[in-house]
Amino acid sequence: MKPDVPVLHPIHLPPTPGWWPPAPGWWMLAAVVLAVLTWAALRWLRARRHAQRLAAALHAFDAAQGDAVDAPARLAVASAWLRRAARMRDPAAATLAGSAWLAFLDGDDPRRPFSQGAGALLVDGGFRRRIDADIAPTLALARARFQALFAGDEAAAGGGDA
Repeated sequence: MKPDVPVLHPIHLPPTPGWWPPAPGWWMLAAVVLAVLTWAALRWLRARRHAQRLAAALHAFDAAQGDAVDAPARLAVASAWLRRAARMRDPAAATLAGSAWLAFLDGDDPRRPFSQGAGALLVDGGFRRRIDADIAPTLALARARFQALFAGDEAAAGGGDA
């Protein structure tokens, strides 16, 4: 070697950083992930409780139908349970009667199943001595509407626009 060329020594690398404590970016990511997981868990629990309440309400609706002795009594029970669910959606629904009540039950449905269909039997069917018509479509319609009102489904419930 030539004497005027400097001698280079090997490079000393710094020690690798430890895994703890993490950098601030990892702390922020952990906080965001924890917040998202907490939010998702709370939403899931809320949806589960709501589904359990809906299932219990439908069971009670069906049990009340089973306890009724005849067709007029079954219609009266269906109407009473519909009023309960409607009152949860709109407190003014408790005072509706006749065609206004049927229009409320129709909601946004263009077929108008209560005003112009089988559901019209709910207005006075519970007060008749006997009913010659088949009440099964009316009760099925009432149960579906009860479920929509209780579940808070805006599209199916019509949003209380009567």
